[in-house]
Amino acid sequence: MHFTCFHLMPYRPLDFAERAKHRSAWVVLPNSLYDPVKGADEYESYIDQLTYAEKLGFDAIGVNEHHQTAYGMMPAPNLIASALIQRTKTVKIAILGRALPLVNNPVTIAEEFAMLDNLSRGRIITGFVRGIGTEYHATGLNPTFSHERYQEAHDLIVAAWTKPGPFEFDGQHYNLRYVNLWPRPYQQPHPPIWVPSQGSSETIRWAADPSRKYPFLVTFSAEELVIRYLTMYRDQARELGYEASGDQLGWAAPVYVAETDERAMQEAKAGVETLFNDYLNNPWEMLLPPGYMSMASLKRTIAMRKHLGTRGRLTVDELVNSGTVIVGSPQTVRERIERVREATGVNRLVTMLQFGVLPDHLTRRNMEMFASEVMPKLRD
Repeated sequence: MHFTCFHLMPYRPLDFAERAKHRSAWVVLPNSLYDPVKGADEYESYIDQLTYAEKLGFDAIGVNEHHQTAYGMMPAPNLIASALIQRTKTVKIAILGRALPLVNNPVTIAEEFAMLDNLSRGRIITGFVRGIGTEYHATGLNPTFSHERYQEAHDLIVAAWTKPGPFEFDGQHYNLRYVNLWPRPYQQPHPPIWVPSQGSSETIRWAADPSRKYPFLVTFSAEELVIRYLTMYRDQARELGYEASGDQLGWAAPVYVAETDERAMQEAKAGVETLFNDYLNNPWEMLLPPGYMSMASLKRTIAMRKHLGTRGRLTVDELVNSGTVIVGSPQTVRERIERVREATGVNRLVTMLQFGVLPDHLTRRNMEMFASEVMPKLRD
């Protein structure tokens, strides 16, 4: 297996009593609750954690993009990636979500990644996403065009990376007289592209297409859904005439390791429960605005994800029992991961080793235990 140490960079000093007065930690949460001095300390701690992951032997370190939220303080993940490039030497740097439909000129994303790829001498992994529904409230874009803009932006970016310029690009949403990328990517023909998703059938079909064969990462899903979605990808590949490799299958989840199951549950509790109840939880109208998904996908998503709805607070026990998070002793954690690997052939594990309000000292110990007690035994 290949291992990525992924970070959301949540704003841990959040006043949770004030947070509870608002329907979401996204878009509508007043930014007066953000203290820039405390935020600067958070950025420093989080970048230290990600650079430490290189010393622990992770294959990649990962960041992503979200807007107007205490859930993740990375509206510009390219800036975090640039800082990580200067602090690391060999580890891959995965930008596991750059929300393509949210920009008016996708060539700027092509330029950013090409620059980062040169600065890192070929260590960049790109992750292209549509952005969850709340991003469309934050940017004011019509979510009905999300799929169209995503796919067209992808085509423009890949063309900018690979096609000699200057050339014209005439699409439905993007029209440019001159596309002539300077600099070109360091990796040829372009950096690897991964597709994180919560299981949209449209995204699975698109990623599995033989012209792409992009690694598909299932995120924030119960074990049953992880197996279902990765199996859907494999089945889709077979329908398209080929067998998907394990490197095309990925799983992203919060993970916490301690000496015993009991200690792990106790130490992970506050971090897990704040992540899912205070940071991540959104009302359906914000998470899935009209037009964001097809009607079939919308019905299926709501039916499968009722555990992330607006009912009472989720507990760490519920989330562990469903396999949405992986918590326990090294043996327990290995067994949970092995079970999904045996069922799907998944070969890429994206671990979130800091989550919610989990403090620095527990995060570091979690990283160390995962790297020493879990990772080596799964590499084979």
